[in-house]
Amino acid sequence: MKTAAARPSAGEDSAPGAEPPAPGADTAPPARIGRWAMFRLRLRRDGTRLWMTLPALLLVVVFAYVPILGNLVAFEEYDPYASDNGVVAMFHSAWVGLEQFTRIFEDPAFWDALQNTLVLFVLQLVLFFPIPIALALLINSFVRPRVRAVAQAVLYLPHFFSWVLVITVFQQIFGGAGIIAQILRQNGIEGFDLMTDPGLFKFLVTAEGVWKDAGWGIIVFLAALASVSPDLYEAAAVDGANRWRRMWHVTLPALRPVIALLLVLRVGDALTVGFEQILLQRDAVGPGASEVLDTYVWWNGIRNQDFSFAAAAGLVKGLVGITLVLIANKMAHLLGEQGVYRK
Repeated sequence: MKTAAARPSAGEDSAPGAEPPAPGADTAPPARIGRWAMFRLRLRRDGTRLWMTLPALLLVVVFAYVPILGNLVAFEEYDPYASDNGVVAMFHSAWVGLEQFTRIFEDPAFWDALQNTLVLFVLQLVLFFPIPIALALLINSFVRPRVRAVAQAVLYLPHFFSWVLVITVFQQIFGGAGIIAQILRQNGIEGFDLMTDPGLFKFLVTAEGVWKDAGWGIIVFLAALASVSPDLYEAAAVDGANRWRRMWHVTLPALRPVIALLLVLRVGDALTVGFEQILLQRDAVGPGASEVLDTYVWWNGIRNQDFSFAAAAGLVKGLVGITLVLIANKMAHLLGEQGVYRK
């Protein structure tokens, strides 16, 4: 009677140096899922979320990406009456190449507007950007939640005011007939009018922006502070760190990634320094002190109906903004932060 052949041992009929499989291990090769199958699997898993984001995606495409096609008029002598439809007229206007950009760079008003824009940006970056950080640290130090909530509400409130109301408030305080000027005159001192002083206009605009939007800007920083573990503060206190050292070694390092991200975004928005705010006060101080790129584009594109010239100026502004974002993001990478995007 023949007996069944014995299974070879682990050392038999195997490659030299090979280890025997672990008991219970699955030696079958894993099944590979194709890319299309993986895509359908993720689509089935995340389909609800995708449908929820579809309206927002459509809004971005329609109002942010489709209008990019309008930059074509910067290279034309755009004539809105070339056709009954403005979009069709864009394709029937005469092509002039870089002529509009040559006009921009030869216009002294453009360089004056660019200078005013950069000066306002530097002032707002130095005087305005650190204030929300300081306010967030101050509010976060309040012990009582009720006091903290009241402080947040008081600081948030001006953000919901229109620029017309904000400028009216400043006019009633710092204007020639304002409260301060009246008090000075009653005491025999000549009054002043900050609202019509071209030399102080840039500081006035910065002060208005601080009063209106500083409280709103602390929301992100308070959210970042809420994510800091209390154990870090307790450990620092056990090590003998006082309140200032805990803020320097615990709080500020927690805020550093958020500060770097917002700083990059603020630099990218450097050439947008408040269109409505400045346009409302333009006549009071004159265009020499108040003209910025946004009002320059509006004045040439809307008031003078030179659409191609204004489109070229806006395109130059956008290219400069993108360049500033790339430079600021590279600096954030050098400092060890992520910035807007990873390396």
